[in-house]
Amino acid sequence: MPMRPSPAVLPRLLCMLLVLAGGASVATAQDTTPTPAQWQAEQITAFNKSERIFDQAKQARGLLAQYQLMRNAYDGDKGAAFHAIFSQYVSWYQTYIGDYVAAERSFSIAQPALPGDAPSPLADPRWHALPALDAIAALARDRKAIFLNENHSAPITRTLTVQLLAKLRAEGFNTFAAETLYNSDMAALARRGYPVRATGFYTEEPIYAEMVRSALKLGYRVVAYEAESDATGDAREHEQAQNLYDRAIKGHPGARLVVNAGYAHVQKQGVYLGGRSMAEHFMQISGIDPLVVEQTMLFGHINSADDQPTWSAVIVALHPTQPIVFEDATGKPWSLRPGAYDVSVFFPQELLVRDRPTWLGLGGLRDPYQIGDGLCMGHFPCLIDARYRDEGADSIPADRLVIECPGEVRQLWLRPGRYRLSARDLDDHVLLREEARVTPQTLPDDGAPPSTYREHRCLRDQVQSVTQ
Repeated sequence: MPMRPSPAVLPRLLCMLLVLAGGASVATAQDTTPTPAQWQAEQITAFNKSERIFDQAKQARGLLAQYQLMRNAYDGDKGAAFHAIFSQYVSWYQTYIGDYVAAERSFSIAQPALPGDAPSPLADPRWHALPALDAIAALARDRKAIFLNENHSAPITRTLTVQLLAKLRAEGFNTFAAETLYNSDMAALARRGYPVRATGFYTEEPIYAEMVRSALKLGYRVVAYEAESDATGDAREHEQAQNLYDRAIKGHPGARLVVNAGYAHVQKQGVYLGGRSMAEHFMQISGIDPLVVEQTMLFGHINSADDQPTWSAVIVALHPTQPIVFEDATGKPWSLRPGAYDVSVFFPQELLVRDRPTWLGLGGLRDPYQIGDGLCMGHFPCLIDARYRDEGADSIPADRLVIECPGEVRQLWLRPGRYRLSARDLDDHVLLREEARVTPQTLPDDGAPPSTYREHRCLRDQVQSVTQ
């Protein structure tokens, strides 16, 4: 079962949501509007309840049962504060089981235009679009560090980072660090060559695990920087920065560092959680000016009203099929938030094939592999894991998904090679094991919009609850 991250990680979630919600008015079931103080108190109560449910879920046997408990708890409490808090917990589990569109539906951060935003690159002819993969690698060429951020509930924001690792390694980068890796597993991780549940918190999600696995295969030294104390806010940011410097830079004069972190932990300036960000502390401690890449603001949302207006305009005008950035003739990159971030990434419009996003192909690194309900041996729902054949049974799968209903045909996304597939029921019993060989194929060049997604829950009401 997932291990708890450092004590400060989940309290940070509460801080973030309180900052996002602020004094917003939220209608309750009694059609009353709480005061800001009441709303904050309701969120704290909801956070404590969320923690209890999260701890209870971790006691359930197997990932599928854990998610079932989380989902039933989410459906059973319609309170606005509880949904505001617990939706992010549920979205994490939905990414863990490979239901990425459901995760987007559960938790989404709107990206309205803000007063400090840069003018659209479409409004000035000096800006031109470039493939982000090549452009970012070139921008990082003379840097000692590059920081990339992500949205923990939207793994599309991890996909470019996975692809960039090979490009950056070719440029001489040799050290990789990622949020919520556990320092206690780093030595064993280096020996194994693949992540397990003891490796980290977000590594339970297959794309995050693939990021760590790819770094190891490419020869990066992988380090953990997560705070290990009870510090919160600015103190936690400083502790993370100090860990990053001590473990990645100090004593390693030739280190060139790639960092993956969440949201504004990587911003170079501006108030963050009442103080400074991890990146800003790192800059002061190390004297290193990293290239900072923003990836959490310019991608599509299930509710188009949440889309950043500049992103929407660029997608309509250019129809990109891969992540892009903008530069001028001198090579200066465009940033939505100049000063805070050096360059902003525009992700293409999400497309679905068999209700799974095609960005799971990681820019052509992985191919779709079709599976049917026969793996479930008549037991629904069942969890399908695909592990690299040369990795242990304890490895985080390369991909996973849930088959809910008889007759379903789904697609895993896997690199060409050999895999061990396993199907497990709600009690975590292995139903079937078989080997699979994935070969390169022509990738789909189209797909359906996320609005066509249908949640595969046909038998959920018939499944004996593992909650309550």
